[in-house]
Amino acid sequence: MLTFLGFAMIATFLVLIMMKKMSPIAALVLIPALFCVFAGKGAHLGDYVIEGVGKLAPTAAMLMFAIVYFGLMIDVGLFDPIVRGILRFCKADPMRVVVGTAVLAAIVSLDGDGSTTFMITVSAMYPLYKRLGLSLVVMTGVAATANGVMNTLPWGGPTARAATALKLDAADIFVPMIPALAVGLLFVFALAYVLGLRERRRVGVLALPGQKAPQEAEVAEGGEEVEQAEVAEVADGDLVAASAGSAGRSGSAGPAASGADVGQTPPATSASTLTSASTPTAAPGSAAGAAPEDGFQGLDPDRATLRPRLYWFNAGLTVALLAAMITELLPIPVLFLLGAALALTVNFPHMPDQKARLAAHADNVLNVAGMVFAAAVFTGVLTGTGMVKHMADWLVGAIPEGMGPHMALVTGLLSLPLTYFMSNDGFYFGVLPVLAEAGAAHGVSPLEIARASLVGQALHMSSPLVPAVYVLVGMARVEFGDHTRFTVKWAALTSLVVLAAGMLFGII
Repeated sequence: MLTFLGFAMIATFLVLIMMKKMSPIAALVLIPALFCVFAGKGAHLGDYVIEGVGKLAPTAAMLMFAIVYFGLMIDVGLFDPIVRGILRFCKADPMRVVVGTAVLAAIVSLDGDGSTTFMITVSAMYPLYKRLGLSLVVMTGVAATANGVMNTLPWGGPTARAATALKLDAADIFVPMIPALAVGLLFVFALAYVLGLRERRRVGVLALPGQKAPQEAEVAEGGEEVEQAEVAEVADGDLVAASAGSAGRSGSAGPAASGADVGQTPPATSASTLTSASTPTAAPGSAAGAAPEDGFQGLDPDRATLRPRLYWFNAGLTVALLAAMITELLPIPVLFLLGAALALTVNFPHMPDQKARLAAHADNVLNVAGMVFAAAVFTGVLTGTGMVKHMADWLVGAIPEGMGPHMALVTGLLSLPLTYFMSNDGFYFGVLPVLAEAGAAHGVSPLEIARASLVGQALHMSSPLVPAVYVLVGMARVEFGDHTRFTVKWAALTSLVVLAAGMLFGII
């Protein structure tokens, strides 16, 4: 009964948010509460929620102060050179921007924290996507998948959990997995390249000021011609767009006309740093002639919150903060609390300015923190009622006896749904030991089981039970349902590529 209710609760949640019948916060709270009553344990709902909130409270505190900290860094201009540098490197080419997103997310993921990765990646790339009219779900999907592959680093969490649960050395698990993970990361870059080509076909080819817009037709993927037509210059002088095709084409210099991008507004974390540039002047029919509905044209180079004289202080503070996180000098929530307080005091010494900065970021802080606490209800009910345990036992018991010698493959395949529907703690400490015992009975090494258990992390990072994903979609102003619909298939495919590479190399 609990097995059926667990799967039904998760399916109901996913269907409702993907169909946009409920907001994620409401669904995370009301659906588990309802199924808790169905399970006959409504009287214990309060205990389950309090226990779940207690476990996620440090994460919520970390996210709250991290959002304030990185929001302040955006305000004062720490990421402006990054945005300008990426724009020059990408040459305003949608394909390069999408590939750049994957590369940036992978590099920043070296710190081992998904929330930090998403905040830095979105802070740097969001203005480019909005300015070029690219789909924001492409940004969130690529960033989440790249971070999922890199999440297997020993200090990222899953590898350490697998090592602890099976009493193995983390290096013995991770080091042999490097070739398979490298193949997975290359697949993410290739995926970003393909998605970037698709975005290039949709919005057209763009050029920076001083560059000549392509005058000849360019043959896009699949032999489709993209005409380099009218050229329009954005009023602030940052971008020249060579629009594609006629007025009927879907590409525009404003928000993408598909999915989650329609009618979106800039994230509250940087609301005060944005400028409403004047509408670009363009010939009739030029895609660049349609200004974004929200007037967003990127980071304002003349905004009042810039602190150029404190740039190196802010850069040094950020590097020191990330170094302290990696070395675990203090708990991460404490580090971000101290960092946010110090950054606020030094950059905005006057009390009215401090209040204004906190107010500017309050919307995003409340949205993300509320999502985490709502997720605590979901995880609390799943764990407290025993649904997670029954679901895991049912899946393990459903494995045919003849699959015993192939338990590494079975573990890899099960890691996709189980790490998506469960927390990493629940999977690695609750399910993995059972799978390892079943494998040992058929001569399968625990090391192979442990390595196979890591392949689902690319999909795990888009799970509704991962707090960091709410930072990603919240800062990018993407609906969680839109992100899920777009990302799950690509993330699952990436996980399967890692699994196939591991088997090909004889690692799994």
